[in-house]
Amino acid sequence: MSDPTHIPPIRLTHLSHGGGCGCKIAPAVLETILADTPFAKGLASSFPDLLVGTESSDDAAVWQLNESQAIVATTDFFMPIVDDPYEFGRIAATNAISDVYAMGGRPLFALALVGMPLDKLAPETIRAILAGGEAAAREAGIPVAGGHSIDSQEPIYGLVAIGVVDPRRVKKNNAGQAGDVLILGKGLGVGIYSAALKKDCLPAAGYRAMIDSTTRLNTPGTELGGLDEVHAMTDVTGFGLLGHALELARGSGLSARVRFADLPLLPGAADLAGAGFVTGASGRNWASYGGGVELFAGCADWQKAVLTDPQTSGGLMVACEADAAATVMDVFRRHGFTQAAVIGGLEAGPARVVVEA
Repeated sequence: MSDPTHIPPIRLTHLSHGGGCGCKIAPAVLETILADTPFAKGLASSFPDLLVGTESSDDAAVWQLNESQAIVATTDFFMPIVDDPYEFGRIAATNAISDVYAMGGRPLFALALVGMPLDKLAPETIRAILAGGEAAAREAGIPVAGGHSIDSQEPIYGLVAIGVVDPRRVKKNNAGQAGDVLILGKGLGVGIYSAALKKDCLPAAGYRAMIDSTTRLNTPGTELGGLDEVHAMTDVTGFGLLGHALELARGSGLSARVRFADLPLLPGAADLAGAGFVTGASGRNWASYGGGVELFAGCADWQKAVLTDPQTSGGLMVACEADAAATVMDVFRRHGFTQAAVIGGLEAGPARVVVEA
């Protein structure tokens, strides 16, 4: 007699229509949704202690408590990007905590956001997802102190992450200066990997590289927040490199110039992109912001796919004084970010992104 409580193993990625930060609503659609709302208008003028709100499309909100302390608050959640429940939990938690680091802050604690199809997933599978998130939080030195759960049609997991930062050390994404260099902390290609994984075409080495990248906490952010020479910082996630570089350029009122040849790529990502493994979010990203980007002549489809590829738990993008580039690179290296690279810079000009070969 069969056990009615047993639920056969199900691939998590087959339970959702998207995965990771590729689930994000496309930038242009999001702008339409938020038009004429407090999110679009900004709230800082009404709340003087709100140092960072919605006006800068930044990674987290920042609320000043006193002269030396401010709270960093953010939330991030998505559907599975991998089938292993434990790794899904680790990736989602790492991605959520990253927004605290991107502001130059230090994480304090987190709350879990859990939506699971209880008729499809066994309790032990859901517990493995939570355990993965708790493991990532422990690595960041913080507890998952509570949360909220619902029964949903698709599996969803993420965190509310709370941190602290010196209000004089907050790193926004709209404070870049002309002459700054741009440094990227992680290789690109997570979305390309995920597209290949869904079709069972991602090699074992690529899967290991994907897990290593997406579960690597962006810990350099806290240290970089203490450097006056670092003017702006953000993490590259669902809108891809071009989308987040364009946010930085528009916020700073400058042109961002990126050299494709200098971009760090995850191993094999270029070949996979050339073979057509591209997420739907990549095309949606380009449709949303392509008008603000100038690509080099002869840019191949696979290169465009890399530039727009949605990153899940992607790397920090740092705008710093040219003389401080070596110091910033040293911080990344000491934290184990071997692929960190100078990818371009900021200059006076129209708010756009120019991509060179």
